[in-house]
Amino acid sequence: MLWLKRWNFIERAKLERELWDAFEAREDPDAKLAELQAWIDAADPADPALGDQRFRLEVWTTTLVRIRKIEAMMAGKQR
Repeated sequence: MLWLKRWNFIERAKLERELWDAFEAREDPDAKLAELQAWIDAADPADPALGDQRFRLEVWTTTLVRIRKIEAMMAGKQR
């Protein structure tokens, strides 16, 4: 059912929100991505959760690009 999750915008939005929440809580999103990548690298290829975690990494990677763009835009504006 992983292919269905990939096309389900609600599933994507949930994963995006995880990273946004971490960012808003002042956690390091790069560290979260590195932690997830380390888990994936160490995982057994037969692990059924591996596909979901790879999907999470894909979504988080694209979300991080958006977070960085917004940070750059906000850095140039005066409050």
